[in-house]
This record gives sequence, C-alpha cells and structure tokens, in this order.
Amino acid sequence: MPRTAVAVILAALAPPAALAQPAIIFEIDEPVLLPGESTTVTLFAGFDPDLYAMGMIQTDFLTSVGSEGWSDWALVPPMNGPGTARGEPTTIGFEGILAGQIHDALYPVYPDGSNPIAFWQATYTAPSDVIEPFEVEMGTLTSAYDVYIDRFSPWVTESELDDLVEGSGTINVIPVPASAFVFTVGVCALRRRR
Repeated sequence: MPRTAVAVILAALAPPAALAQPAIIFEIDEPVLLPGESTTVTLFAGFDPDLYAMGMIQTDFLTSVGSEGWSDWALVPPMNGPGTARGEPTTIGFEGILAGQIHDALYPVYPDGSNPIAFWQATYTAPSDVIEPFEVEMGTLTSAYDVYIDRFSPWVTESELDDLVEGSGTINVIPVPASAFVFTVGVCALRRRR
C-alpha cells in the first residue's frame, strides 16, 4: 500500500486534532444504519489553540427528525459542571444545552484543556419499519461559546462566538435490501417446518 494511502487511513482513525479556529465537531459512531440499529453522536468543542481551555457552550442540537428516535442524551464530563443542562427534547431536536467546566485557582480546580473537548452526546435508533432510505440531518445553533484564556486567570473568558463554525452531520438510514428480507423470511419458514 502506498505511504500516502496509509497516512490518510491513520488520519481518519485518529481522534480529532486541535483546531485553528473555534468549531463544533460531530463524531458519529455509525453514520449508516439499517432499521432498528443505533448509533451514538458526540459533539466536540474546538477552540483557538492559543487559549487555555473550553469554558462554556450554550447551543441547540437541531435534527430533521426532531427528538424522535433519540435517547440517552447527556453532557460529557467534565463539561457537566455546576449550572449546566443537558437540553430538552423538542420537535426540532434538543434546545437549551448548556455545557461548561469550572476553573478556580483558589481551590484549585483546573479545567481539562483538551482541544477539541467532548461536551454532549446522544443515541439515535432508526425506526424498525423503514421502507425508503432517508437522512437524519443534524446541526447546531449556538448562542454562547466562551474559552478560558489561561491557567492563571480563572474567571476570565473570551467569547469565540463570532468566529465559530457550527457543527453538522448526517446519519443515513437505509432499508434492509429485498434479497436479505426474502432470505430471512425463507429461513424462518424452514425453521417452522422442522
């Protein structure tokens, strides 16, 4: 295999790298689902690498199916600090997600400086009665995106909202191929005969 191809494969398997600008990144465990299958979607917050750590994010997670089919939505530690909220399910997705972590040099409590850092996740399960393929389109609409500037300024943040690249992603749901359905029905019929 050529060296370039190996590098591309390794890059695809690596965790998200630090970003040059603030962005919300979607990580979808299984982007293609058959009926009844599930996948986990994790949102990451990336920020300017010259800053210290993610402070607070307030965003909505919007989907083309609303909150239907979604479960187990939660903030990801350590972005589940005091005063945070996992968001409420609505007809457009999940509104009012408030994720954040503490930075307090007096105790001391220092934030996780991972960049990007995971802050929210949920599980989507495709309907079991899918006849036609469809896409679950996802995106974010963010109203606050604050980053701690350094280790020694615990209550000082900088808003990166003006430069933020909103997140987006797609889950493709496809029906079971007809040949697989016929095979499954045939196997069930043979089992009944015995």
